[in-house]
Amino acid sequence: MTKTQTHSHRELELLEALRQLGGSARSAELARVLDVSEETVRRTIKALAKAGALERVHGGAYLPDTQAGLSFFSRMTQFPDEKRAIAKCAAKHTDDGMTLFLDVGSTTAFVSEELRARHNLTVVTNSIGVAQTLVNHNNNRVHFLGGEMQGNERGTFGFVTENQIRRFVFDMAILSADALSPKQGVLFTNAIEANLAIVASESADQVAFAIDHHKFDATAPHCGPDMRQVDMLFTDTAPNKRLRAACKEWGVAVHVAGQTEDTDDDE
Repeated sequence: MTKTQTHSHRELELLEALRQLGGSARSAELARVLDVSEETVRRTIKALAKAGALERVHGGAYLPDTQAGLSFFSRMTQFPDEKRAIAKCAAKHTDDGMTLFLDVGSTTAFVSEELRARHNLTVVTNSIGVAQTLVNHNNNRVHFLGGEMQGNERGTFGFVTENQIRRFVFDMAILSADALSPKQGVLFTNAIEANLAIVASESADQVAFAIDHHKFDATAPHCGPDMRQVDMLFTDTAPNKRLRAACKEWGVAVHVAGQTEDTDDDE
């Protein structure tokens, strides 16, 4: 008898939910999918990890045959306090009934959690996690984009994804990036992510990037949207003088989490 055959019904349900979520998920996501408490999910994960059916990590689990799982959780656990603060800041600039695009970034995953306080949203996303966080909640309508699945990002990319984005008009696109340069603007490690950000920006009335300050000193090889198309930067620490000057020149309003009044590009 195999290990799979000895699993309980609850354990089998959780394993199937993990597969549907791209091979990895946070406990909160699994609880929503299975309609059980997070404590129940944690107990089930513990039992499955002991049996060797999945890998247990802080905040969730991933299937051992999906190399993407650990990568996903490593991003989610990097600077969570900063990302949560940025998410709260971004959510303050949204309203009930808006049509939004959210990408697969770890910071935008935190934004989606904050958006659960909103009602009647239309959310378009290529992120499995964002879709699961907001679907069937507060009368939201969620559109999960097709395309080629990239397991390490838990989302879809490519020609099909980009074509489907063009069928929507967004009140706001909330995007992530791997770096922010005062010379080149937003930068991405992967070309497919850069292309998706460009297409989403072209379809949005307002374009916002949610970026923590650690990415101000980073670099990446692929350029994203023209920064003159970008309206807002949500971040956790005020940028340095050079980057602030660049944002002012681009016309990007800088909103720093936790500040009483947001910093913008007014003369």
